[in-house]
Amino acid sequence: MWKNKTRTSLVSFRQVYLAAVTRRYSRVAPPPSTVIRVTNNIAQLGPPKKGPLPRQLMSLPPFPGHPLPGKNAGVDEDGHVTAISWVKYYLEEIHDKAIQSHFTKGLVQMEFRGRRDASREKQDGVRPIKKVKHNEVMQIGDKIWLPVSIAETRISKRYDTIPSGTLYPNADEIAYLQRLVRFKDSAIIVLNKPPKLPVKGNVPIHNSMDALAAAALSFGKDEGPRLLHRLDRETSGLLVMGRTKESIDHLHSVFSDFKGRDSRCKAWNKACEAMYQQYWALVIGSPKDKEGVISAPISKVLLDDGKTDRVVLARGSGFEASQEAITEYRVLGPMINGCSWLELRPLTSRKHQLRVHCAEALGTPIVGDYKYGWFVHKKWKQMPQVDIEPTSGKPYKLRRPEGLDIQKGSVLSKVPLLHLHCREMVLPNIAKFLHVLNNQEIDSLHPGIISKPDLLRFVASMPSHMKISWNIMSSYLV
Repeated sequence: MWKNKTRTSLVSFRQVYLAAVTRRYSRVAPPPSTVIRVTNNIAQLGPPKKGPLPRQLMSLPPFPGHPLPGKNAGVDEDGHVTAISWVKYYLEEIHDKAIQSHFTKGLVQMEFRGRRDASREKQDGVRPIKKVKHNEVMQIGDKIWLPVSIAETRISKRYDTIPSGTLYPNADEIAYLQRLVRFKDSAIIVLNKPPKLPVKGNVPIHNSMDALAAAALSFGKDEGPRLLHRLDRETSGLLVMGRTKESIDHLHSVFSDFKGRDSRCKAWNKACEAMYQQYWALVIGSPKDKEGVISAPISKVLLDDGKTDRVVLARGSGFEASQEAITEYRVLGPMINGCSWLELRPLTSRKHQLRVHCAEALGTPIVGDYKYGWFVHKKWKQMPQVDIEPTSGKPYKLRRPEGLDIQKGSVLSKVPLLHLHCREMVLPNIAKFLHVLNNQEIDSLHPGIISKPDLLRFVASMPSHMKISWNIMSSYLV
């Protein structure tokens, strides 16, 4: 009898022990999963392979709707714009195969704003984001997210060169300047200006763009093209020059206030209103708000030496002359190594407007802007930092691609160049409207002229030092 009780107690103890062990593994710490791999006819037991590392994401602006300014491409038979067409339109300088591969691998996501899963968005405040295919139809407000690495471009071994200081360039310098031309017609010439090339020269400067254009960019005309607007010496990007007196007169007013002259031609007035310039800039830090509008008047002050002037934010006292300055901005992606990329769109045309707004209004000076960001560049650090990605909360750090020279003015250089680039521009097609603005009736125009688009859109690739900075900062999360 005593043996039966002992046997019963042992059985019950074993059952309780097994239940406890099972409960501990099932609820607290389940055993790690193992996978049997066979390599060269040898079976190995080990943990499963890690999946692909998450990538840093950049966002495209919300889809504005159709028609897109500049061209009517990317519209299907039903008049819709697909997701891949919108990505190709915005990232025009990226090869189509690279964009297609991102869609094929499922790396493109879309944020549907106010048209799908609206009940869920109202309940928990989370905007639905999901992977999309290339043929997804875009609607107004939809926002696409894709890896930052999609905008990586190859860096040529020959870095940006500057023409020598002479009023009479040789054949090599003329060929170099002509390679900068992105667009040319009977009215305008559009260039992709490299950094360190001054636009407007004076007595001691002979290699400015306006001086070299007369010798290198006349293209058979008696006179060279004239400047319609200006870029800073260190700023790169799209620069427009007029080829005729009529086009210069009409476009001067467009660049001065972004409205143009009032005309009896409604299409011209509408095209002037649709005009815009868009810059990409790498800034130190990141704005508190991911997008917004900066409305901060600026004024010009004279320094103590009596010669040097400086643009600052107006104090609003009313005793100093100031100019209205408005800039739209948007953060492209997360802050990486203490820096972030911004998309800037100036609504007014003021000297050093973007540099002052970034440094003083947002508190995030542009990398390489020692005039308005000297207080931050004094503490410039070259060591890579480990930051936290805001959406996933995972850490990441910079990578240094093999064979990439980082001492060419990039973000990791001891003395980086200015990271401000005029990337995109939409202009009225002045070659089309000149006939109408010269008091000619639209009905009497040639059908080929009427069929031309009202707007022209241009996209310029970044200079070498900004490409290097982009490629360095487009690493995987680690």
